[in-house]
Parts: sequence; C-alpha cells; structure tokens
Amino acid sequence: MKHKVFIMLILMLMSTFIFNGCKSEKDDDRPKKQIYEWRIYTLAGDGAILDNFFKETLIPAYNRCNISVGAFTLYQPADSEQRYLLFVYPDLKTYDQVRHTVWNDKVFQSAASSFFEATAPQPAYSEYETYLCEAFDKMPEMKMPDKNRTLFEFRCYHSPNEDANQRKIKMFNDEEIDLFNKVGINSVCYGEIISGARMPALIYLTWYKDEATRNSAWDAFTNHPDWTLMKNKPEYKNTATNNQSHLLTPMPYSQF
Repeated sequence: MKHKVFIMLILMLMSTFIFNGCKSEKDDDRPKKQIYEWRIYTLAGDGAILDNFFKETLIPAYNRCNISVGAFTLYQPADSEQRYLLFVYPDLKTYDQVRHTVWNDKVFQSAASSFFEATAPQPAYSEYETYLCEAFDKMPEMKMPDKNRTLFEFRCYHSPNEDANQRKIKMFNDEEIDLFNKVGINSVCYGEIISGARMPALIYLTWYKDEATRNSAWDAFTNHPDWTLMKNKPEYKNTATNNQSHLLTPMPYSQF
C-alpha cells in the first residue's frame, strides 16, 4: 500500500513539474482576452424559419448564460444565402461551460424541440462552419458599434505558416489597428483562429454607417503614408496571402 502511495506522489510531482515547465514567467501578466465563436450557416430552406429559431430560442438561451450574440446576413446575398452568428465569451472556460449549459437547459430543449423535429426531414441549413478565436492583445475585448451602423465587414486573413500568421497579428497589434482608428475603419473585434477549418488565420469585424463611408474609409487607408511604410516593412512580408472579405448587414435581432 505504501509503495502505491509513493508511486502516486511521484506521478503527481512529475505532472506538476511538466505543467510548470510549459508556463512562461509572463503567463500571469497576460491580459484576459475574450473568445469569439463564429458560426456561418448556409441556408437550405426558408431563412425565416432559421431566423425565428435564432431570435426566439437559441439567442435567449445564450443570454441566460450572460452571452451576447451578433447576427448578420450578407449585404448582397449570393446564390447560397448565409447567416453569420458571433458569440462573445469572457474566456475559454466560460465557452466550455456555456456550451454544456445551453444543451442541458430544459427551457431551451422545450422551445427548440419543434424546430429540430421539423428541420430533421427538411433542413433549414445545409451546414455551418465554426471558428473559435482568441482576441488580440491590442483589443482584448470587443467594441460595441454605434446604433447608426448599417454595414459590417467580415475579413478572414489566411497565412502561409504559423510564423507569418503571428507576424500579421503583430502588425495589427502594433500599427494597423491604430491606423484603422485614424481613417474611420471602426473596429468591433479581432481574433486569432485557434480552432477552425482553415488555419493559420485570423478574423476581424469592422462597422460603418453605410457603404459610402466604408468605401471612403478604405480609400483613406490604402492612400495613407503610414500604410505605405507599414506594408513595405520586411517583417510583414508575406504575412497574409489569402484574404476574404464579406460585407454584412445586421439582422433585426442582432445584439451588436
């Protein structure tokens, strides 16, 4: 018996040593950063059915866990209409807790049952992509857009490797977000994808009063001397080689 206890103590000490060996001296000083969960739904049927589920059932369940949710659709719908949902968590632990809490929520289960039964034989959406992101150091928390916003821009930047992705994130943290603020590209949130279909990559969201102000802000950005200097720095070379941009409009039930 004593032999077994001794072995258990040795294993506990080894695990503690290994864990501490992975910790940096700066870990305790790192700012707390929000976690963003993006879900991109591709509709397969009547969008109103899915919208009603989001508005009346899914989002209220997350709100009961103190999680706010943004909801968007494409500004100019493509052949396959989509819905973009953004869930904002204070940290990864909360994300995991809420995920289980929602699905064990009796109120949610009761309210969702008719939607699940009706859409099993006739799906409301064909699939959804999901991306889990950690906020940037520069903006550890999202910024709420003004009430006069009518347009959002979702951008996903893919990098050729992990080092390039980290250098692109540094570019945002050190210089690019500041320039966005100067020219009227209004930040909502920035996140490094820590789990998703295509990695390494990052996702960020910005907002505008309308399309005209969006175009004016980006013209000012691309013609700004700070951008000319920034983009030509050797440390930022080949940091984002596959970029995607989608203009979005908020759904009436969006909380952002």
